[in-house]
Parts: sequence; structure tokens; C-alpha cells
Amino acid sequence: MFSTLRAVSLAGMCLAFGAGHALAADAMIVWPSDWEVEALPTQEAGPDRPSVQVRQRAVKSDGNGDPAMVVELTQTRLQVGHEVNVEGVLLEMRKAVQVNFVHGGFQSVCTRMKESTLSQVPAMETTCTITQNGAHVMTQTLVAAANKETAWSLSYAGSADGYAANKEEVQRIRDSLKLNAAP
Repeated sequence: MFSTLRAVSLAGMCLAFGAGHALAADAMIVWPSDWEVEALPTQEAGPDRPSVQVRQRAVKSDGNGDPAMVVELTQTRLQVGHEVNVEGVLLEMRKAVQVNFVHGGFQSVCTRMKESTLSQVPAMETTCTITQNGAHVMTQTLVAAANKETAWSLSYAGSADGYAANKEEVQRIRDSLKLNAAP
């Protein structure tokens, strides 16, 4: 199930904003010491693909060493004059997640998209409940935000128990997120 969790989270990020190089100075996350953090590889920007500056994933394991929660952040520098339809991006992220889960034999139901914030940047978010044979197996929250220069996507997902156990800690991590959010 963890490989499905990683693949689905990653698909949403790539669909939303493309791929590039990691520069930790742009977005800052204060990770608790018991999270395993990794910078993710990115692709070069192209004429039709914006430049991704930050792309990282952190995993919190349970007492058995199994992944209980995964958090991914992507920061993308926008081309001059490009405006992001944040609601449209989140809709595409949600659709990609749902399609990927269906291909994996899961069903998903997502909440209505709602206004939110990421750091101090206006955002949209949705939370999806993933089931298999009627049993709740995973929960995933998707967040998209943008200003005139930069777009961000944040995804956090975990097993049903892992999400519930780590939701408050992830909210604290999310609240401590510092974005280079100049308009």
C-alpha cells in the first residue's frame, strides 16, 4: 500500500506543476526529528514546463518501521505573466489521485474543495478517503496555492490509522511552513 501512497502523491505533484532543481532557501519546512526527509529528483524546465525549485518528501514511520504518513511539497517558479487557476490545478490533482487509486483497485471519495491557506498564501484543499472492499485504508489531503511568481502543492497521506494518529503533527508542520511568498 505504501508504494501506492507514494505513486499517487507523486502523480498529483507532477500533474500540477511539472519538474526542476531543489533550492531549500525558497520554501522552508521544520521537520520533527523522527521524520525521514528526502529531496526528490526533478527534471529540467522546458519551454512548456515551469521550473521546480523545491520538491521534497518526508515519511513518518510507525512503531514497526512501516510508513504511517507521507508529506510531499513542490514549489514551482512560474513564467512571467502566467496566472495559475488554483482551483483548476487542485481539481486536476484530485482527478489524477482518484484515477490512480481506481487503477490500483481502490475507491476514493473526496471532500468538496475549500478555501484554505498554505503559509500565508491563499490556497484550495480537499481530503480524500480511500477504501478497498468497503474498508477505509488511507486518507490523503491535497493543497494547491499560488501567487504571481510561485506555485506550491502539498500532499499528505497515510494509512487510516496513520493519518488519524499524525494529523495534528502534520498540521503543526504545515503551520510552520515558510514560503518565499512575496506577491
